[in-house]
Amino acid sequence: MSTTIQGVYRQGKIELSTTPHDVSDDTPVVVTFPEANSKNLRDRGIDKAQAAVLRECFATFAEDWESPEMDVYDNYDEELSKLQTR
Repeated sequence: MSTTIQGVYRQGKIELSTTPHDVSDDTPVVVTFPEANSKNLRDRGIDKAQAAVLRECFATFAEDWESPEMDVYDNYDEELSKLQTR
């Protein structure tokens, strides 16, 4: 079973927020850096239950949103200005 602990990358080292229990020294780890602009839902007052409901609601259009045709919305203002200059 895996153990998840938050931490911070600082000056080339990972500082864990808590000390893991039942994990021995030299245990291999995998570190994942979240995107810099990722959103922390807790900071926005959304708990796990609310997040699950949102995830379920958004799943209904996720396939459409991820389609290549929707890439234009990644840079909507830029694409709109291109259309307006024609």
